[in-house]
Amino acid sequence: MNFPSKPSSRIRRFAGTRRAGALAPLAGLLLSVLAGCNKTEHHAADVWAVVNGTEIKRDEVDKYYKSQVNPESQEPSQEEALTLKLNVVEQLINNEILLERAKKLNLEASDGEVEDKFTELKSPFTEEDFQRQLKARGMSVDDLKRDLRRQLSIQKLLNREVVAKISISDQDVNDFYNANHNQFNVAEPQYRISQIVITPRKDPQVRNRKNDDATNEAEAQRKAKMLMDKLNSGADFSALAMDYSEDPNTAATGGDLGYIPESSLNAAQTDPILKKAVLSLKPGQVSQPIVLKDSIRILKLVAREAAGQRGINDPQVQQTVRDTLRNRKEQLLKSAYLAVARDDAHVTNYLAQQVVESAGKLTDAAKTSGATSTYPTAPSTPATTR
Repeated sequence: MNFPSKPSSRIRRFAGTRRAGALAPLAGLLLSVLAGCNKTEHHAADVWAVVNGTEIKRDEVDKYYKSQVNPESQEPSQEEALTLKLNVVEQLINNEILLERAKKLNLEASDGEVEDKFTELKSPFTEEDFQRQLKARGMSVDDLKRDLRRQLSIQKLLNREVVAKISISDQDVNDFYNANHNQFNVAEPQYRISQIVITPRKDPQVRNRKNDDATNEAEAQRKAKMLMDKLNSGADFSALAMDYSEDPNTAATGGDLGYIPESSLNAAQTDPILKKAVLSLKPGQVSQPIVLKDSIRILKLVAREAAGQRGINDPQVQQTVRDTLRNRKEQLLKSAYLAVARDDAHVTNYLAQQVVESAGKLTDAAKTSGATSTYPTAPSTPATTR
C-alpha cells in the first residue's frame, strides 16, 4: 500500500447615471461599433481561429482535445465539449503569438534541441508502443517534432523575457518569513522518503525511463535483487528509481515522496512493515527489499526533521521561501507578458463567434472521436482574456 501523498481578482464594475440626452451619442457610437463587428469575414469552415494571418484549424484543435479527454470516462456533454475546445483554441492562439515572438528574437529551438527532447520523450516506450501512441493521437513523427519545437521555442522565449528578469532579494525573503513564520513551525517529526516500487504484474501505466516492468513474482524478485546489487555498488537511488520504478506517480521524480508526517506513518492505510522500515533507517540509508501484498518496495530515508520552529537561517527554509516567491513572480510576469503580446496581435476566434451566434448549439463542432495519449498536450501558457 502506498504512503500518503505529499503534503502539499476581483473585478469591480462601476456604473453611473447620466441624463438621457448625454447617453444618446454613446448609444449611437455603440451601435456603429456593433455593426462593424458583424461584418462577415470569409474563411474556410475548418478554420477556427486566425492569428496574424496564421490559421488554426479544426483538426489541430480536435487532436489536442482528444489528449485531454479520458475515453473511459462518461462522454462530455455538448456544452462541456465546446467549453474544452474553446480552451484549446485559446491555448493554441496564445502559443502562436508567443512562437512568432520567439522567431523574431531568434529563439526558435534548434534541430538538435528538438531531437534531444524527442529522444527523451520516446525512451520510456517500446517502438511498438510509441507508434501506437502516435496513431491514437492521429500524429506522425514529424507532427510530434513540430509540437516539440513549438514548446521548446516558447520556453526559451519565456526564460529570456520573463524568468531571467526575476530577482529575489534577501529582504524579500526576510519579509516573507516574518509574515509567514507560522508556516515553518513543524508540529511533529517528518520523514523525507524516496521509494522504488516493483509489482509482480504487467501494468500499462508504467513509464520509467527504461520501460522496465516485472510481469510475475519471479521477475519481481530478480529485479529487486538486481537493484540492490546496483545500490550496494554505489548506484544513485534517484537515477535507479527513474529507470526502474513501476510507480507511475513517483518514478519521474526519482521516487521522491516528499516529507511525510510521523502521524501518517501511524495511519491505518500505511502498512506497519513500511513504518518499521522507515523508523529503522538513518538519513541516507536504504532499506532491504520490503515484500508487501501487492508490491516490493525499496525505501531510502533522505532526511528526518524534528518538530519545532524553523529559523530564517535554515537552508531549507531559505530555499522554500525563494522558490515560493520566484514561482509567484514568474506566474505574474508570464500572465502580464502574454497580455501585452496579445494586445500587439490580430486575433479572430471563429469558433467562439459561432458558439455565441448559435447559442451554444454547435452539435457537429462538439463531436470528436479518438483516444487519449500520454504525450504532452498543447503547451500551456498563462491564461489571459482580452
